[in-house]
Amino acid sequence: VQLQASGGGLMQAGGSLRLSCAASGIISSIRYMRWYRQAPGRERELVAHVTSDGGTYITNSVKDRFAISRDNAKNTVHLQMNSLKPEDTAVYYCNLESVTGMRYWGKGTQVTVSS
Repeated sequence: VQLQASGGGLMQAGGSLRLSCAASGIISSIRYMRWYRQAPGRERELVAHVTSDGGTYITNSVKDRFAISRDNAKNTVHLQMNSLKPEDTAVYYCNLESVTGMRYWGKGTQVTVSS
């Protein structure tokens, strides 16, 4: 299983970015698709997840600015990030958890927000 993330980059504060992550390979049914992020010197944290039936969770610190969505047919998850702040600067990782409990990680995509 491979997870390919895209959409990161450099953005000014207040701007928007849309991250995408496509899963490929032999995958049993996917339960969760998640986005994590890790800022320099900080632990990796869960940003958002979406379940197979479309249920979503978004961490409080970005709840009013970020949205997660999923295309089950394409095994793809998106993270729409609006009103970006410098504190959103991090490497963003997508994560997939199958119904059997297997977890897979993508390599990460850098998001840098300048003030």
